[in-house]
Amino acid sequence: MEKVSQEEINRILWKACDTFRGAVDAADYKNYILVMLFLKYISDVWQDHYKTLKNELGDNEELIMRRMNRERFKLKHEYCFTNIYEQRDEANIGEIINIALEYIEEENKQKLDGVFRNIDFNSEANLGQTKDRNKRLRNLLDDFNDAKLDLRPSRIGTLDIIGNAYEYLISKFAAGAGKKAGEFYTPPEVSTLLAKILAPTSGERICDPTCGSGSLLIKCGNEVSDNNFSLFGQENTGATWALCKMNMFLHNMDRAQIEWGDTINTPKLIEDDKLMKFEVVVANPPFSLDKWGADTAGDDPYNRFYRGVPPKSKGDYAFISHMIETITEDNGRVGVVIPHGVLFRGSAEGKIRQHLIETDNLLDTVIGLASNLFYGVSIPVAILIFKKGRKSDDGVLFIDASKDFADGKNQNKLRDIDIERILNTYKSRETIDKYSYLAQIAEIRENDFNLNIPRFVDTFEEEAEIDIDKVQCEIEQIEEELSDVRSEMKQHLEQLGINN
Repeated sequence: MEKVSQEEINRILWKACDTFRGAVDAADYKNYILVMLFLKYISDVWQDHYKTLKNELGDNEELIMRRMNRERFKLKHEYCFTNIYEQRDEANIGEIINIALEYIEEENKQKLDGVFRNIDFNSEANLGQTKDRNKRLRNLLDDFNDAKLDLRPSRIGTLDIIGNAYEYLISKFAAGAGKKAGEFYTPPEVSTLLAKILAPTSGERICDPTCGSGSLLIKCGNEVSDNNFSLFGQENTGATWALCKMNMFLHNMDRAQIEWGDTINTPKLIEDDKLMKFEVVVANPPFSLDKWGADTAGDDPYNRFYRGVPPKSKGDYAFISHMIETITEDNGRVGVVIPHGVLFRGSAEGKIRQHLIETDNLLDTVIGLASNLFYGVSIPVAILIFKKGRKSDDGVLFIDASKDFADGKNQNKLRDIDIERILNTYKSRETIDKYSYLAQIAEIRENDFNLNIPRFVDTFEEEAEIDIDKVQCEIEQIEEELSDVRSEMKQHLEQLGINN
């Protein structure tokens, strides 16, 4: 049996989006597409396994269902995609889909509790009045019923194809979601760079406190050579949290603990009434978040802001402080994406920055990236790496990778060669002319703890020396040619009887 290719699945799924384009905002319809993909996948797998047992056990339905209850996800025929598809012309098709999702969530409560609570296939506000809504849902079901969209393991080979298709759709939605895109998706190249820098190893716990759809967590997990790692995350937006939960299952990372809530004001990753500790903490938090909770930060029960309370209109250092307080003492490391203002803004942020560098000796590396790498964010960004257990003379490595990227029509992109160059420099900690500089704490102190990269990495390019005599000769030659042209024009005008 010919296996379905990644490209074919991606093409079918992207075509399914045509059902909603122009009628429903991409920020809303992405949830319908991604939930339908999840439903189609678990249905195809369940029915495939049922058919295998049916061939093996015959008509012993009780024994078959007893065995099926041990499946990764519990289902019934009436709630599988194929049965829903057969009812596509029913007047209450939206309600039929909702009932199926409610059953699946209830029967798989430990894994899927709350995952579908933010999705309503019978919503008039999102999908239109009954006639239009039913037409859209029927078209959606038709698209997902494509014979080539057969998601049984025997047809797709590995679960990676489904996970990749899910990521493909999320990236496509992010590309069209404007500023909101940065809230739920980190470009895969940046995720790869962060994962390789932090280099999670076997036995480690990995956390993203602002995990979005989970792509960054998954990249970090993929860096571990075996399955002996644990993923943890927290996401504030309910719909995005649900996407992340499904994303984990579709990447075969079922044990991931993903919590829903505000990381700063209501951290959910708690152990023995204290913040849970991780070897690796990575995040692309919302840039300069306003009203992040400064009013109550002084009474924080976890004492995360003892270095200082960040300004209430810019929550960058609130997330950085949280991340640092959740890493292990011996080998903990943090990788965080930030806007450049975090490097040099003064007042409260300046004091926090000074404490992190001078008192705690936690800052390890500052990496400047190109502009327009992130969906909906055209400004250049930077990556900060913090580490526990640093020596007093380790210094801080500055890397200016702002000129290394592939120029895209709508979005710039880090290339493999760019990622490799950053990684090699990070590992060697070498000073490279016009690219990197290993600064000691004393030098940073002299700069008043301003981490603006051009203060440490000289990227000034000297202009070529000008030959004055040669330029003067060229000017004289041009003036002579211009005089000849003017004389010729005057003669032509006189012949035509036109006064100059």
